[in-house]
Amino acid sequence: MRLFYLIAVIFLLSLNLRPSITSVGPLLDIIQTDLGMSGVTASLITTLPVFCMGLFALFSITLSQRFGLERSLLVAIVMIFAATAYRVLVLDSVSLLVTALISGIGIGIAGPLLSGFIKKYFPGKPGAASIYSVSLVIGAAIASSLSIPLFTALGQSWQYSLCVWALLAVLAAAALLPLAKQKAGKSAAPVPKLRIKSGRMIASMLFFGCMSSMFYMITAWLAPLVQAAGMSHAQSGLVLTLFTIIQIPVSFLIPVIVSRTGNRNRWLFTCALAELVGIALLLVHASPWLATVFLGIGAGGLFPLALLIPIEEADSAQEATSWSAVMQFGGYMLGSLGPVLIGLAVDLFGDFTFALVAMLVIIGCLLLAISKLGPRQKEKHQAAPHAAGREEAVR
Repeated sequence: MRLFYLIAVIFLLSLNLRPSITSVGPLLDIIQTDLGMSGVTASLITTLPVFCMGLFALFSITLSQRFGLERSLLVAIVMIFAATAYRVLVLDSVSLLVTALISGIGIGIAGPLLSGFIKKYFPGKPGAASIYSVSLVIGAAIASSLSIPLFTALGQSWQYSLCVWALLAVLAAAALLPLAKQKAGKSAAPVPKLRIKSGRMIASMLFFGCMSSMFYMITAWLAPLVQAAGMSHAQSGLVLTLFTIIQIPVSFLIPVIVSRTGNRNRWLFTCALAELVGIALLLVHASPWLATVFLGIGAGGLFPLALLIPIEEADSAQEATSWSAVMQFGGYMLGSLGPVLIGLAVDLFGDFTFALVAMLVIIGCLLLAISKLGPRQKEKHQAAPHAAGREEAVR
């Protein structure tokens, strides 16, 4: 019974990490027109959360050490709830950007903590990360697919449509509360040091940055892109829904396969090439539906594989949190530039051609980073304490 409860907690927590971002995409042009926002300013609705997801990832380490893993997760979920619920009152672009900022801080804190949570309650079972990745994708899919129907049903109010997703945070907080009430206190142990080669960490962050940049560029701008090609709002919402729904089986199966076979890099290359094909199809004005299938396969595989890196290579929940925080810090900071790049390109050139070429370049960098990652490693720090002086320590 406890196993099902823990799975439900991971599912509900992960479900909250994307709706505040992905619910905006289908409504972006409506919000942009209503608030008089430029393309660059509108892109900040997506960019700010992603930037904060990187900036505040490192803060999750300190927060977890002081208040405990579960209570820190509860704080993060409350922040996501407050930011999402407040959108019902938003009447100007500044207020909307503030909600994006606060939700990004909450997501940034929760992301690394969930890796630690999985390592703590599912030790030796990295395949449990598939629960994290699948529920995250489901949350993104539900939010993006229902944004337009909710907008229509709620009196054509994008504010009401965006604030509905605060209900998911209520469910997650209620599920987490029993664990958060348990006596935690301050952790007596210091934050473990991650002894890894600096080149490997740089490759990990570059990979995570390019991967997240592609995901959020597609999430924020795929709907406007296909609308510019002649599709209606309803059709563009279906395209975005297809993008997210395809990721559900992919994000569940690939982590399980990799955790059993160990062929991580082979699947990383396969998923990156799928994204390359998808963008190329959009560039040559091929079927947006076919392009979206390839994009969904790529995004569906890359993110859960990124989640596996800290869970597989860490020796403890604290170390998994630290590793994940460092990787997400650099990765999301880099990835946050992607949506702004698209918005700037559209403002300057008036179409998406240059933006799509830029995305192909980013995928090229993604492939380079994957080639540098090499096979997974797991260094047993306790077996070689004398090597501490010869390796770089990353907190």
